[in-house]
Amino acid sequence: MNKLALVLTIIGGLNWLLIGIFGFNFVSSIFGVGSALSRIVYIIVGVAAIWCITMLFRRDGQNSFSSRRDRATT
Repeated sequence: MNKLALVLTIIGGLNWLLIGIFGFNFVSSIFGVGSALSRIVYIIVGVAAIWCITMLFRRDGQNSFSSRRDRATT
């Protein structure tokens, strides 16, 4: 689940990069501007981003950030 959320968040970030640099919205060009499918894609990417936020605060050693920090303090 973590990898899927990360991949979807990266896809969303790359789409925003395209919008920022070229004014080109990849999702809208595939599914149509304001279409139901575009909205679904945006919702899925947004939920994935929220999931990735939770990964920052986990203490169970599942993410590389906490694992590196724990090794540095021991």
